[in-house]
Amino acid sequence: MEVTLLKSTEDPEEAICTAARNDYMSDWVGEKGFEEIMETVEGDTIEEKQYTLISHLLKHGHFGPFEHPKAVFAVKGISRSCMAQITRHRHVSFDVQSMRYVSFDDVDPDDVGDGEMVVIPHSVNDPDWIGRNQKGGAVDEETVEKRRRVFEASVTESVDAYQQLLDLGVPPEDARFVLPIGTKVNMVMSMNLRMLMHVADMRAAADAQWEIRELTETVLDFAEEWCPLTFKYYNENMKNRKNRLAP
Repeated sequence: MEVTLLKSTEDPEEAICTAARNDYMSDWVGEKGFEEIMETVEGDTIEEKQYTLISHLLKHGHFGPFEHPKAVFAVKGISRSCMAQITRHRHVSFDVQSMRYVSFDDVDPDDVGDGEMVVIPHSVNDPDWIGRNQKGGAVDEETVEKRRRVFEASVTESVDAYQQLLDLGVPPEDARFVLPIGTKVNMVMSMNLRMLMHVADMRAAADAQWEIRELTETVLDFAEEWCPLTFKYYNENMKNRKNRLAP
C-alpha cells in the first residue's frame, strides 16, 4: 500500500479559526486581517491563539469549522475488502480504479504469491499474527506453510480463470467476478478535516481490521503535518474515543 497527499487546503487552521470567529463577531471577517480576527483570543503569539481556539472548539464539540479544510489523497494497492470498508463513509469522496475498463491480463498466475496483484494478509505468513475472531493463537512454521500453499493455490486459480475468460472474449466487467476480494485497486479520496478525524476514530481504533487501520494511520501521518495544532489536541485528548466526531 502507498498513500500520497495530492492536494490540501492551504493554511487550514487559519481557515478553521476564521470561520469559528465569524460566529461570534459583530464585524465581518472578510474585511479584517487574521491577527485582528484573533486579537481577543487568549495567547501571546498567533500560534498560541490558534491552539487556544482550536482546543476550545474540539473540547466543546463545535466541529463545524473543521469541515472547511479539505485534503485529497491518492491510494495505491489496497484490497477490494479494504475499499468496501472505507467507502462506507458517505461524506468522503472517491474515485476508484475501474475493473470494467482496466484489465489485469499481464499478470503471471504463478507470481500471485509475491503480492503483485493481491494483498496478502499478515496471518498467511506470520505465525505470531493474531487477528480478530481468530480461532486459536500463534502457530508453528509448518502451519504457516500450509496456509501459504492454500492461499496461493486459490489466488492462482482465480487469476488463471480470469485471464482465460478474457482470452475467451468475456468482457473485463464480467471476467472480474472470479477474482478474489483481496485483488488490489487504486483510488483517489478526499475529505474535510472533521471527516478525517471521524474516520480516524473508527478506523485507527485497536479493533479495526488491520489493512484499513494501516491506511488510516498513514493518512493521519499526513494530517498531523497538515494541521499540527488540531492533531496535537486530538492525539492528547480525543484519540481512540470512537464516534467522538460522528457526523
